Amino acid sequence: MSVRVALVGLGEIGVGAHLPALLAHPEVDLVALADPDPVRRQHVATLTRVPTVAGLDEVLAADPAMDTAAMVLATPPWVTPDLTVRALRAGRHVLAEKPVATSTEAAAAYDVLTDDERGRLQVGLTYRHDPALEQLRDWLADGVLGHPLLVRAHIYDERRDPADPAHERRLRDTLRHGTPVAHEGAHVLDWLSYLLGGPPAGVADAWALRTDDTFAAPNLTGARLSYPDGSVALVEFGWLTDALPRCEISVLGPAGHVLLDGFTFRLTLSTSDGAKVVDLPGDRTTRSFERQLTRFVELIAGRRERPSPDLADGIAALALGERIAHAAVGSA
Repeated sequence: MSVRVALVGLGEIGVGAHLPALLAHPEVDLVALADPDPVRRQHVATLTRVPTVAGLDEVLAADPAMDTAAMVLATPPWVTPDLTVRALRAGRHVLAEKPVATSTEAAAAYDVLTDDERGRLQVGLTYRHDPALEQLRDWLADGVLGHPLLVRAHIYDERRDPADPAHERRLRDTLRHGTPVAHEGAHVLDWLSYLLGGPPAGVADAWALRTDDTFAAPNLTGARLSYPDGSVALVEFGWLTDALPRCEISVLGPAGHVLLDGFTFRLTLSTSDGAKVVDLPGDRTTRSFERQLTRFVELIAGRRERPSPDLADGIAALALGERIAHAAVGSA
């Protein structure tokens, strides 16, 4: 049987990633698309015949019998908490894009949720689902690289493009709600917890740099994270420069090195036995969003007991990003 799902939020990630996954999934019946922007609704109407409405309230009002079992919220983090709580309180399952809020203070909106409601909320830390991350975690758990580890995560994937002023406006608006560590960091800090078995024991050497005085917040930021087993992670996040460094994650141990390409998720493992390259089929966005949606459908259908990642994972990533951002105050 298929599950009836509505997509709320028709921005870049909603239309570019969630929508194709929803339309392609054999167990999903996409019944509504919602966004307050009429231009976005008009655009998506050229891509699919799925009905469009202005927002979550219209979806809920049009389906009081709860035939629409779930909502995918591809919404900005400053509106996500309110929409998530209302959808869960209306009995729906929710897949909510990261970050789950703009701050831990704003995330207090989730405190009203019951255990049952939390059990129906999956957080869109999408790339946690990619097989490349699973392979890397297995190598680390099996001790292929040895211990301790030095991780260098350089996440630079939002270049300023003079030919795309709308993209720059969107990122400038996002900077009014926090630095890149709160947004890109939500993914990467979750990956590190997933790969290294939990959160860091300490945050040090945090820094931030504003390359344009008109930005509302620093657009480059980073820190050094220390883990209980002695491993160290050096993390950097950056947006809105005309050229960007490589986007990659490097993991070095006494017995080997792994490089994860930040765009393709190609893995290159180097040890004394030689080099091994893992190239996964398809592109990482399609692959990860499809796997994420499948696990969400399994949750709705009762084939998965708990959401993964769950709200606790989402808030943990948010809290660590906020901790880095606060530690960097004064360096910008």
